[in-house]
Amino acid sequence: MSIIGQGRIENPVCGFRLNRRRLLGAAALAAGAHSLSSSASGDELEQPHGSITEVAGVRVGHFTHRRKPTGCTVILFEHGAVAGVDVRGSAPGTRETDLLNPINTVQEVNAIVLSGGSAFGLETANGVMRWLEEHGQGYHVGPLVVPIVPAAILFDLQIGDPKIRPDEESGYAACEAASNASVAEGNVGAGAGATVGKLFGPHAAMKSGLGTASIRIGDTGLVVGAIVAVNALGDVRSHRTGKILAGARSGNGQFLDTMAQLAAGSRGAREQHASAGTNTTIGVVATNAVLSKVDMTKVAQMAHDGYARTINPVHTSADGDAIFAVSTGTASAKADVTTIGAVAAEAMAKAVNRAVITATGVPGYPAYRDMAK
Repeated sequence: MSIIGQGRIENPVCGFRLNRRRLLGAAALAAGAHSLSSSASGDELEQPHGSITEVAGVRVGHFTHRRKPTGCTVILFEHGAVAGVDVRGSAPGTRETDLLNPINTVQEVNAIVLSGGSAFGLETANGVMRWLEEHGQGYHVGPLVVPIVPAAILFDLQIGDPKIRPDEESGYAACEAASNASVAEGNVGAGAGATVGKLFGPHAAMKSGLGTASIRIGDTGLVVGAIVAVNALGDVRSHRTGKILAGARSGNGQFLDTMAQLAAGSRGAREQHASAGTNTTIGVVATNAVLSKVDMTKVAQMAHDGYARTINPVHTSADGDAIFAVSTGTASAKADVTTIGAVAAEAMAKAVNRAVITATGVPGYPAYRDMAK
């Protein structure tokens, strides 16, 4: 195996056969659809974005399989971080989220894991815990150290061999690869097998991935960053222009516009077979501001506005959308939770867009880059 960027890579990507009959059948839904080429523009790739690692005390590492598009991403906090969480999708897969409730005892986390592999991917947190224990990081209970590692997963088993998924060793390898350098984006880590626009079935979907962004708040020294793996049922739109960047497609080179189809009561939308739990957008927002566990819970709630500005529909019964919010507390400037939460939503919106515009197509799932050529 070799290291590429911040992720460990294995073997070539396996193929995925496109079902031509089902793809052509989707053409009947094309009424009112938008041209793919008019919505996909290289300008999106030129927008400044930053990285979550611009928040002091944050390191990120990926593990990425190449035998199948899947993987995991670990966000490490060098000196711990105060954390909150907000889960809004109806089909979540999470670990240690109850611990983040403000009324519960533990105040800091040592890492957060985002992973593919559906519920199997929660095993990656075991590898992260092992790595942290070896490095003496965790909640001290007498002479013992218990690492605190919340995690969330997304469903990517439908591409390639479903028996290949991230495991404990994947989580450990992601920790080994972690750094505070700019984060690799696209088909890496937890975003390796991510797709979007799936209401009308996989034949109409597009490839997505993992994205990151950050925003500096004036000259205060305060920074807010975001990282997200976008595996949504809905379409992804530009937070700047509102145009669809990636989403459900018809067979004649147009976006179906999932919300327009739902609002019109289209037969295809009414008869959709989107399975519960086969989607989910999972992310983390981080700041160097000094904030409490209650504050970070509020920031996590507000950051979901970033999903709502870019993913439509979002928080559905078939998604398990979740956002963790963390404070490393390294800044000296005073911060208020409203400002940090509002900026976190903007950073998350940018990161969601980065996830789709940096993705690379795989057989059966074209990406934004393919349409922007």
